[in-house]
Amino acid sequence: MCGIVGYVGFRKAADLIVEGLRRLEYRGYDSAGLAVLDDDGHIEIRKAAGRLARLESLIRENVPDSSIAIGHTRWATHGAPTDGNAHPHLGGGCGATGHSLAVVHNGVVENFRALKTRLEAEGYVFRSETDSEVIAHLIDSCLQRALATGSRVTDELADSPWVTAVREAIAQLRGTYGLLVLFEGRPDLLVAARLGSPLVVGVGDGEHFIASDASPLAGHADRIVYLADHEVAVITADSLRVLHRDSGRIEHSVLPLELTATDVGMGGYAHYMLKEIHEQPETIRAAMRGRLSRDDATAVFGGLNLTPSQLQHINRIVLTGCGTSWHAALVGEYMIEEFARLPVEVEYASELRYRNPPIDEGTLLFAITQSGETADTLAALREIKRKGHSTLAICNVVGSSIANEADGGIYLHAGPEIGVASTKAFTSQCVVLALLALYFGRLRHMSYEKGLEFIAALERLPDLVAEALEADASIRRIAEKYRSASTFLYLGRQYNFPVALEGALKLKEISYIHAEGYPAAEMKHGPIALVDPLTPSVFLIPQGGVYEKVILNLEEIKARKGPVIAISSRGDERVRELADDVIEVPEAPDFLQPIVAAIPLQLLAYHIAVLRGCDVDKPRNLAKSVTVE
Repeated sequence: MCGIVGYVGFRKAADLIVEGLRRLEYRGYDSAGLAVLDDDGHIEIRKAAGRLARLESLIRENVPDSSIAIGHTRWATHGAPTDGNAHPHLGGGCGATGHSLAVVHNGVVENFRALKTRLEAEGYVFRSETDSEVIAHLIDSCLQRALATGSRVTDELADSPWVTAVREAIAQLRGTYGLLVLFEGRPDLLVAARLGSPLVVGVGDGEHFIASDASPLAGHADRIVYLADHEVAVITADSLRVLHRDSGRIEHSVLPLELTATDVGMGGYAHYMLKEIHEQPETIRAAMRGRLSRDDATAVFGGLNLTPSQLQHINRIVLTGCGTSWHAALVGEYMIEEFARLPVEVEYASELRYRNPPIDEGTLLFAITQSGETADTLAALREIKRKGHSTLAICNVVGSSIANEADGGIYLHAGPEIGVASTKAFTSQCVVLALLALYFGRLRHMSYEKGLEFIAALERLPDLVAEALEADASIRRIAEKYRSASTFLYLGRQYNFPVALEGALKLKEISYIHAEGYPAAEMKHGPIALVDPLTPSVFLIPQGGVYEKVILNLEEIKARKGPVIAISSRGDERVRELADDVIEVPEAPDFLQPIVAAIPLQLLAYHIAVLRGCDVDKPRNLAKSVTVE
């Protein structure tokens, strides 16, 4: 949640900040702002509740042509989304002291009330309802103390009062933070710090960029530095120094930035979500690329950091995640238990972090996440790791917190997913879990021939997904028919039950229509009471092992005059006779049906949302990267 952008260099900073904030809109926000230095080194702030367009209109009204600035998009936690609660927040203003700095902050300050009481006693006046304003005044308090006691101003910025003040202040914070500080009278200096909220630094020639993730850097910098927890970055146009909050300067790694401006553009599509839906044949290929070995009839992973011998001793797997990632974990549970005969438990990360479940020595945890920053998933991983168990990540974002803290893991290689409602990340997660089912199956009992059959099915998958995308136009016609419905039911069995949950979530997220997913057979145990002529049921009913059972469930709905939208195998006349509307998908093995069937469900949600006039890429109240509890 929230986005941070900063710049120091030689170009007009305000323009770069706004461009960067626009690229971070997908993270979710309800207000935006920026701070720049004027020609005299004074801080000027522009901020506004609402969409970024409001901030842009303010910026057109005479913003200094400065080469240093910081910006922020806020997703409200403490305090309503108002102009006053928007970031940046000013530090200082105590007595005769002017505003000495501006701060933008992502995260939550858990001890802000105690700090606020102390700072108010020092004379600081708070002008917002946020916890973040505490950080600005706290840094100012530390800075004024350092200057008053004669702390030397040195050419070595890392030892300067400004950097020392930031380090002393963040040592007093409890909670999480990704923060960036701009100082009055210092047009050459930005200071960034992180703990539990991501920050990256883009390295250019005579300029540096700071952001919550790499997307604002694309097209501007060709190198990137990923900050780790407890690290502080001291940034000028020409230099970057990284310190540990407590122990001083450390060596940092500068990596190539492989993201391009094209990667974060819409590529001619009307929305990022539509683009990402249509990217799935390629992202599925990317998830498998280099990971299939026909010679050994198995999957190959380079980052698990556990030997085959160690993995053979695993007797239980825990998959944890939130939202869409949790649905992917359910698909993985079916796959791994069927093909590897390993017990699998799927846990909501938000629940696992507070539970104290008995976990045997041979248990392995996989944390599943698109962003790698989901607060609940990170906390669950840390709790299991603290108890001495191996933890692995399935993640899309290189350098993210979960990717860094897990003992090993698997990247999705899906590219940036900008639409808030996850699409390509979900199918890529399912593909990676299928690869793990193959890998563990071959370690245990799966035959060589069965492994080759599994690989052959996976290799056909991108073409099956491309075929499923061909139904786009017919799905839009169905969306027009049902756009006014107030409730949808999504029903599937076995492998397709998790996809029913995911399809319902997609519709809820972007169209704001109430939707529920159920195992189809569970309908008669209560939810069937909801069925009426105005409540459509979306049935996942491709040919497979439970086909006949789902036909019976479909007939139960039709007997009660409920309209049915069926996702069926191509050419299935039996379903066509029973259902009101049919979306055909190519036949696939049972274990790959969730990936193929997800495509029409994503498109159905997308088209209904568009027809209802909803903001598809930035749905209300939601954020892409949920970094608060």
